[in-house]
Amino acid sequence: MFPNSALWCRPSLSIRVVIILGLLLTACNTPSQGASTNEYRVLEVVDGDTLVIDFAGQKETVRLLGIDTPETVDPNRPVQCFGAEASEFLSALLPAGTIVTAVRDVEPRDRFGRLLVYLLRAEDGTFVNAELLRGGFGDLAIYDPNVAFRSELEHAFTTARTANAGLWQKCGGADVPIDPPPVSAPFE
Repeated sequence: MFPNSALWCRPSLSIRVVIILGLLLTACNTPSQGASTNEYRVLEVVDGDTLVIDFAGQKETVRLLGIDTPETVDPNRPVQCFGAEASEFLSALLPAGTIVTAVRDVEPRDRFGRLLVYLLRAEDGTFVNAELLRGGFGDLAIYDPNVAFRSELEHAFTTARTANAGLWQKCGGADVPIDPPPVSAPFE
């Protein structure tokens, strides 16, 4: 189901350098000025862009910045095309117990109280948000003022769209329900 390329799970050296430089530059800022970083342990994956992490002994729900994956658990929306695949990919990338570095941007939380973050897998520096986009598991979702990694995420998104990867091939785009409503025939 997932590409067999070793590059799929491991970003190139240049991408890692950009991410590390971004972390170094933003880690010195206070939260009101830009990003801050911390390490956490993944407890569970909720869906393709939401996880629960151990935050100093407390459960914290986090929402990945820069990406919107198809819905699978929203009680007010139908399960969307490629949502299960996005959740499965994130679960494989970050199984329970994985240590991640969370990089925060300007806004600390969304309207649902979830912590807004960019995640890097601590063991190898994989930029999780970008990996999801690169594989076509979600749509680009950049909202000002949270723009710390805009160019990296836009590049990953463009790569997926150009390659017609993931949901861009199977579903025809983001926000497509698994079973769209039938199209009624016009009156004759």
